[in-house]
Amino acid sequence: MTIYFYSTREEPYGCFSNFSAHGFELDRIYWPTSEHYFQAQKFVGTPHVEQIRQVKTPKDAAQMGRDRKRPLREDWEQVKDDIMRKAVLCKFETHADIREVLLSTGDEELVENSPIDYYWGCGKDGSGKNKLGLILMEVREILRQQIK
Repeated sequence: MTIYFYSTREEPYGCFSNFSAHGFELDRIYWPTSEHYFQAQKFVGTPHVEQIRQVKTPKDAAQMGRDRKRPLREDWEQVKDDIMRKAVLCKFETHADIREVLLSTGDEELVENSPIDYYWGCGKDGSGKNKLGLILMEVREILRQQIK
């Protein structure tokens, strides 16, 4: 059975969203959400990183990260998947409660049911790449190996 997730309000899988309020320390800095971390990494070496880290909501962080008036790093397309994987892994390593939720999904397929995102999610018609779901399944496997 495929497990679909999208909104942070959907129990028990809302924690799979990058907007979920599960902060963590990564690169010696505290990040309020994985969305904050991910969006800030688009601008490494600039003041935009700290500006994005400090905004109140992950929605604000996402809007700032998508603002093309900011200077997107040249290698972004090559590094974005690894950055997402790093953030998601750290989030689930940090919080035992959501780690248990992820591990409880067994071998089920995880799909970000985003109607607008055809890269990280499945898109409106299901034809998207579902990269976030794939990364969550990779992280689930990494966490299993850590338990052994």
